[in-house]
Formats: sequence, structure tokens, C-alpha cells
Amino acid sequence: MIGYVVLGTNDIPRATSFYDTLLAEMGVTRMMEFGERGHAWGAAMDKPMLCIMTPYDCKPATVGNGVMVGISVESRDLVDRLHEKALELGGADEGAPGLRAEGGEGFYAAYFRDLDGNKLDVFCYV
Repeated sequence: MIGYVVLGTNDIPRATSFYDTLLAEMGVTRMMEFGERGHAWGAAMDKPMLCIMTPYDCKPATVGNGVMVGISVESRDLVDRLHEKALELGGADEGAPGLRAEGGEGFYAAYFRDLDGNKLDVFCYV
């Protein structure tokens, strides 16, 4: 059902470097370019994508309270690696990898914020 998610940024080069490096851990590459406004990453054009963009109204990007993007991966190891890589790249920890009751039985997740403060969750079911 989800085609893509857009996260706002105020610094395209910095955000691009963050997501190029982070998403490479999953084998995901940049699929679309929007000039100086942003980029989109995905596994294929017919799969959901994650985009970063400067706001269309040219006002500063801000973080939505209660907004979070969940990224589904195949294993606990990949959850651990992505969380570690996000922090290594300057992201902020919002919850170390581990089993979470709120996601149901077998929900293994880690939470972090990107360089613009957008909250992401990397998860798998084990």
C-alpha cells in the first residue's frame, strides 16, 4: 500500500551521505534524483521508497511529533548493524536493539533519529 515516504531535510548533501551509507547496509541504492531538492532510495521502482527532500514551500524542514518511519529488514543482525551505523553516522539513539512487546511476539526493533531529527525504526520478526 505504501509507495514512498518523504522525510524533510535542511541539508541535502549531509542527509544524502547519511542515507547513501546507511541504506547501503541493506543493499538499497538511490533510485531517483530530484535535482537539488532531494533523492529517493529503494530496492526497485515498484517497491516502497524512502525519500529526503527540502520542503516544497522553501520553509525550514521540521520534525513531526509522533511521526516515525518503520523499515522492515530480514534479521536481527541487520537491525543491529543499521542501528549501529546510524549512530556512527551521527544519528541519535532512540532505543537500542531488542525485543519489543508493543510490536507483538517476536518483534525485534531499534530506534534512531537521522541528522535532521526524523525518527526511524528498523525491525524484523523473529
